[in-house]
Amino acid sequence: MTYHAAIFDMDGLLLDTERLCMRIFQQACDTQQLPFHQDVYLSIIGRNAAGIERIFRQAYGEDLDRLHEEWRCRYHAVVEHQPIPVKPGVIDLLEWLQSNGIAMAVATSTAREVARKKLTLAGLDRYFDSLATGCEVSQGKPDPEIYRLAASRLNVAPTECLAFEDSNNGVHSAVAADMITYQIPDLVAPSDEVLAYGHTVLPSMVQVLDDLKRRQ
Repeated sequence: MTYHAAIFDMDGLLLDTERLCMRIFQQACDTQQLPFHQDVYLSIIGRNAAGIERIFRQAYGEDLDRLHEEWRCRYHAVVEHQPIPVKPGVIDLLEWLQSNGIAMAVATSTAREVARKKLTLAGLDRYFDSLATGCEVSQGKPDPEIYRLAASRLNVAPTECLAFEDSNNGVHSAVAADMITYQIPDLVAPSDEVLAYGHTVLPSMVQVLDDLKRRQ
């Protein structure tokens, strides 16, 4: 395995965000007296704002505007002021990659300023050379555009990049960008379609670091 850069998704991969976000969304649904469609919610994981808007609009129609405002206010009150817990094994992996001179970037569907705030509060911003976000691409995950953008900002060919993802949408994106892809599932198990890629699926970043060391 030859690689010169590593590109990471953020929510559900570096940060234990997804359960928090889903719980806040469910609270917003309760407050607005709207149904919580868990299957719909899980389908938006890994998508950018435009993709989320499209899917939720189909489910909630005109009620989405008040639901989204409730969700946004509750979510930002937490993530812009409190550090989100870092997932197990993340720090050790980032330290190891950094010590080996591997350039690192984040490719997240989250908006740029929110992503920067989350990484800073969690103490992870110092590891990354660059940040590519959902608001900077015309097509969000599962399209490969965001991973190609992240690779270009590191001046590394996509084929020489490791990509780390938790969601199926993210894996579609990374594989389509021709990256060496690891999946560490969070809320959603890999689908049969995604498993057919033959990429590496591991339970946590602890096992990812072990695997990378073994392959050296």
